[in-house]
Amino acid sequence: MKLLIASDIHGSAFWCEKLMDIMKQEKPDKLILLGDLLYHGPRNDLPEGYAPKQVISMLNDHADKILAVRGNCEAEVDQMVLSFPCMAEYFQVPVDGVLFYLTHGHHKGPDRLPFLPEGSVFLSGHTHVKMDEVRQGIRCLNPGSVSIPKDGSHSCLLYEDGVFSFLKLEA
Repeated sequence: MKLLIASDIHGSAFWCEKLMDIMKQEKPDKLILLGDLLYHGPRNDLPEGYAPKQVISMLNDHADKILAVRGNCEAEVDQMVLSFPCMAEYFQVPVDGVLFYLTHGHHKGPDRLPFLPEGSVFLSGHTHVKMDEVRQGIRCLNPGSVSIPKDGSHSCLLYEDGVFSFLKLEA
């Protein structure tokens, strides 16, 4: 199984296009989106290339491959324009025999983990900072932010054959 994992696009068509370039190059089985897809939120400045309607089109072109959870910036109107479900608080998905827990991170996070079996993978966004740590026997990963990084680089995460790799999105 090959997964591309991203979070916090925040309506930036410029950076979403970079993510789509990685989709074309890597050809993942699924694109996992960990929330905050279209709106930049009141605490953030507008990201470069802010154009939510263009992001809608880019994401809808891959609707059959997308598994998305709701971020703190999603609203019901977002579900009206997106062709894939995006309002679930979390998903639990078995991947290669390991339980993956997918959430945005504003309710559950590495410091507030849900009950999970040891060896599970907890994937969240929200902080805009890349992370790969083991906490309480759970591997906690954050792909960083596609459009508004708080750690210096626009990024996403690739999973293939049990290995996670951070990928930088280049301007």
